[in-house]
Amino acid sequence: MTEIERLNTRIDALEMRLAHQDQTADDLNEAITAQWKVIDDLTRQVARLEAQLQEVRDSAGGADGPEPPPPHY
Repeated sequence: MTEIERLNTRIDALEMRLAHQDQTADDLNEAITAQWKVIDDLTRQVARLEAQLQEVRDSAGGADGPEPPPPHY
């Protein structure tokens, strides 16, 4: 095998590795984007639940402190 053939073989192998790495980077980017969408949805859901919980606390009235222990204590 001549030097040029050996170099061409190495270049071909490097090009294939680069193509696979590009595909992997694209796949990872898609996965991260999908995960961020899920995280954003969950963050909004937690905020809504916190607001609902606060409404329930506000409508329940009473003292803001902890509940007193039951009489059997």
